[in-house]
Amino acid sequence: MAEPAADSADLPPPGLPAGEPVIRTIAMPADTNSAGDIFGGWLMSQMDLAAGSAAARHARGRCVTVAVEAMQFVEPVKVGDEVTVWADLTSVGRTSMTFHVSAWRRPRTGTAVFKVTDGMFTFVALDEAGRPRPIQE
Repeated sequence: MAEPAADSADLPPPGLPAGEPVIRTIAMPADTNSAGDIFGGWLMSQMDLAAGSAAARHARGRCVTVAVEAMQFVEPVKVGDEVTVWADLTSVGRTSMTFHVSAWRRPRTGTAVFKVTDGMFTFVALDEAGRPRPIQE
């Protein structure tokens, strides 16, 4: 007997990152602007936390954000939405790493996910004195 055709609702949306997300959290009322949408700064901080965690794991130590590039908010986040953030390593230099970070939302009572934004986050590994240090592969 032939397998039933996959329903398009069962397929992940185009561009959904592979692998495990770094952060999954719920947007709360304290994080909103006067229109009831979640502040872009709150979302950006979640993305920075995710990328910082991935950077520290990769560099095996302290890292700091040195640049964020090319963010465009394409979908609003509402109170109660589940926000999921992926951080994928795209390049490694002598002391720096760049991650493609994407944030997706799922309405509280829904199953569909929607891309909210993405951007490139660059980190530098630091030594105990706060100076750039080589990343050991």
